[in-house]
Amino acid sequence: MNKSNFLRNILPIAAGTAIFFTFNYLQKPLNAQITNVHLTMGNPTNANTSFSNFLLSKVQYATSHNCFRGTPNWVSWQLNQSWLGSAPRQDDFRADTTLPSGCDRVTSSDYTGSGFDRGHMAPSADRTNTIANNSATFLMTNIIPQAPDNNQGIWANLENYSRSLVTGQNRELYIISGSYGTGGTGSNGDKTTIAGGKVTVPARTYKVIVVLDRPGLGVSGVTNNTRLIAVDIPNTQGVRNADWKNYRISVDTLEARLLNATGTTYDFLSNVPTFIQSVIEARVDNL
Repeated sequence: MNKSNFLRNILPIAAGTAIFFTFNYLQKPLNAQITNVHLTMGNPTNANTSFSNFLLSKVQYATSHNCFRGTPNWVSWQLNQSWLGSAPRQDDFRADTTLPSGCDRVTSSDYTGSGFDRGHMAPSADRTNTIANNSATFLMTNIIPQAPDNNQGIWANLENYSRSLVTGQNRELYIISGSYGTGGTGSNGDKTTIAGGKVTVPARTYKVIVVLDRPGLGVSGVTNNTRLIAVDIPNTQGVRNADWKNYRISVDTLEARLLNATGTTYDFLSNVPTFIQSVIEARVDNL
C-alpha cells in the first residue's frame, strides 16, 4: 500500500480511537467527583448498608444511622456562609422515610414525656439558606435524646461559637457530631431507653470541628497548623452553664473512647494524609 492510501485508511481509525479515549478520560473524573461534600474529611466508620452503620447521604448532611439504637452514630456536615440565611426554623420533626424497610423509623412522639430534648446533631441554625434545608435538620435521623441542660446550654453555646467563626472570620468548618454509650439523665431522671426501648439514650455527646482558613480549600487546606476542636460531654443535667472548653480532648482520645465503648473503629479525618492526622489529632485545642 502506498503512503497516501495508508494514510487515508489509518487516519479515520486513529481519529475514532482518539475521540473514544478522550471521551472516556473526560467522563471518568466526572463520575469520580459525584461525592457528598459533607464527607470531604472522610466517612468516619465506613458507613454502608449495615443496619448498625447505615449511610444516609443527604444534600444537607451525611449520617451513619444505627437502626438498633434509633439514633445516628454520627452526623457530618459542611458549614460556611453559603448555608446561612434568613429561612425560619421549621420545627417539623418527623420520621425519615428514606430508611430501609426493617429499620424502625423513630417519630417525634417517641420523645413525648421522656424528659429528653429532641437534640439536633446538625443544628437547625446551621441550615438557614432555604426552608427545605432547614426542614431537613428536623428528620429524626438527625436527632438524639439529649439532656435539656446539655442541649440548651453547653451544646448550644458551642454551636453558636462555631457559627461565629463562619460569620465573623469567614472560616469553613467540617463538623462531625454524635453520641455513644448507654444511659443519660434528663429532666425526669436517669434512663437507658425511651419509647419502650425503641430509642437508646446515650451517655455522652461528642463533636469534632475542623476549622479551615477560608471556604473552598477542602482536604488540601488541612495542614499541621489546622485548628481541630474535639469535645466529649456527659448527656446529663447540671452542665447547662458549664464551659464547653473544659470538655475538650484530642481526637486521638475521642477515637479511643469510641472504640472502647462501641467496638467500632472511628477515623474522623480518614481523607486527610496520615502524617498530618498524627500531628493534629494528638493535640488538644487551647484557643
